[in-house]
Amino acid sequence: METLGSLVVVLALCLSVFSVAGSITGGWKRNQFLIHSAERAVYSIWFLLTVASAALVVSLLTGDFRLAYVVAHSNRAMPPLYKFAAWWGGQEGSLLLWSWLLACYSAVVVFTNRRRHRSMMPYVTATLMVTQCFFLLLNTFVASPFQVLAVGRTVQTLADGQGLNPLLQYPAMAIHPPMLYLGYVGFAVPFAFAIGSLITRQPGDDWIHTTRRWTLVTWLFQSCGIILGAAWAYAVLGWGGYWAWDAVENASFLPWLTATAFLHSVMMQERKGMMKVWNMVLVSATFLLCIFGTFLTRSGVVSSVHAFAQSSIGLWFVGFLAILIAGTLYLILGRLDYLRSETRLESIVSRESSFLFNNLILVASCFAILWGTLFPVLSEAVTGEKITVGAPFFNRINIPIGLFLLFLTGVGPLFAWRRTSLESLRRNFQWPLAGALALAGALLAAGVRHFYALVSFGLCGFVAWTIFVEFYRGARAIRAKGGGNLLAAAVELAHRNTRRYGGYIVHLGIVLMFVGFAGSAFNKDATAEVRIGDRFTLGSYQLVVANISSGENENYTWSRALIQASKGASYVGTLEPERRLYKASDQGTSEVAIRRRLNEDLYLNFAGYSGDSQRAVIQAFVFPLVSWIWIGFWVLIAGTLVCLAPSKVRLEYPRTQVVGVKKTYAPVEK
Repeated sequence: METLGSLVVVLALCLSVFSVAGSITGGWKRNQFLIHSAERAVYSIWFLLTVASAALVVSLLTGDFRLAYVVAHSNRAMPPLYKFAAWWGGQEGSLLLWSWLLACYSAVVVFTNRRRHRSMMPYVTATLMVTQCFFLLLNTFVASPFQVLAVGRTVQTLADGQGLNPLLQYPAMAIHPPMLYLGYVGFAVPFAFAIGSLITRQPGDDWIHTTRRWTLVTWLFQSCGIILGAAWAYAVLGWGGYWAWDAVENASFLPWLTATAFLHSVMMQERKGMMKVWNMVLVSATFLLCIFGTFLTRSGVVSSVHAFAQSSIGLWFVGFLAILIAGTLYLILGRLDYLRSETRLESIVSRESSFLFNNLILVASCFAILWGTLFPVLSEAVTGEKITVGAPFFNRINIPIGLFLLFLTGVGPLFAWRRTSLESLRRNFQWPLAGALALAGALLAAGVRHFYALVSFGLCGFVAWTIFVEFYRGARAIRAKGGGNLLAAAVELAHRNTRRYGGYIVHLGIVLMFVGFAGSAFNKDATAEVRIGDRFTLGSYQLVVANISSGENENYTWSRALIQASKGASYVGTLEPERRLYKASDQGTSEVAIRRRLNEDLYLNFAGYSGDSQRAVIQAFVFPLVSWIWIGFWVLIAGTLVCLAPSKVRLEYPRTQVVGVKKTYAPVEK
């Protein structure tokens, strides 16, 4: 397997170099033979990397302990699911996954555009294949997953391996990393189309529709990856939180922010011919931040439970990033005459201005998070002392930003295009604003005193009201014409304009998630050292330790507490938090017990034993409203899928003309 895997990776690298050269030369010379040859090379790369990936997975599943990667990330006692997940559990395997996913995306792009965008497709292919070359160079010369264990020239075989990191032996981890990689890698596609359009000086915006759709798909994958990572942190790490502003968490969030900004601002380009330079910057920044996030995870420059060990591979990423940034800046600055806006902002009180402010706030948040993430590295490089930037800094900056974004989410649909009259403002704002103030007042009367929580709940009510009104007005108009019930009319409304009303559903998902975020202001916690029969309280909960037991299997030893929970005079259930010690790695993990309800979660963690090893240490938490984060996530997915569905009524925006000089080509010699 190691010979086959290494061989096909080298062949894929050679073909990717050929595809880059063939695409650029074919596009420059208008040579269709070279263009088609380069595109067929993309299909061949996908096939070769599929063979390489299959070879690695088979080695992991069968326990081929001649391979160093298999020894480091698998063992015989692991369930098959986690042996498969070991594919991306280490540096070398995850880079192969990156390469394979990029090959998949590239093959789909080439196939779906075999009759479209033909003038720019050679450069789209070349851009994708340049990225493919970089990762295949890493797979071949820097971090090969097919290296064998050897003493001298003799291949060694070990009896067993060290096993996958115990923190990764969780079902969601078989989904979370691939989803995140589908986002990271997928953003290469809109970037490639942007570069192709710049090189060929595209005279229209046809390419932007393809870019927007690809961005929406990869944005969905990135969203899934981020939320699944939050769910993993909540259920596995044992500290009770779902977001710690960890450097690697931040790295996954940065491209999501810029992609979200692009998905909003691209509507300005489609409708008004505005923000063309800005959209190019956002598309490019999104992909560059994906490469940056991959660099952070693998270079060892930041400490994180999510990151791989210290490695010299970071220098390769720094060089690749420098080349990408320089090339992108050169193309954007050299094509400014083709990227001029065709109209100007007419009023500060308009839907255009809401999109503009939305973009500015998203980018400001991105910059603040990027600065906070890099500050420890920069401070150490300049002063020799690493100054840590923790969660309080990120919360202090991003909570107000998030609340303002939530406000803009509700305001946008209430503004008209071009300009909004005072009468329209009064009519559209009075009821949503009254409802938001009434909700905040009711919560204040109920004893809620946390300022940001009150503002968040009020804004959630405001945005939810505006979304409801948008659906109600449209559905009522459809029902008045065709009859039927209001729900069927709302479905018909969404079907007629999936992009608009799917976006409203996405916004509703964000609202529900903000409800969950606001609940964190009322968290409660307690830690107790207990024996069998002991009881302790947390808020209105009474917790009794009914039993503490221990055992083992071939993979790990475990200790489990049986805790009976009551609330007031009512018994609410039994929870069984567990502590595990994995034999292969001698590493401990927690298996938390969670009683999930819409109003609050009761969360118990078996943290270990006291210093005298006679008492169990139980950490208990109450997390109000946290379930609404996961509910909001499912609503967000549903809304994005609606956006991706074709509209029943095809929307046509006025065609725009690009200011610039059309490039002419010399006649093609036959």
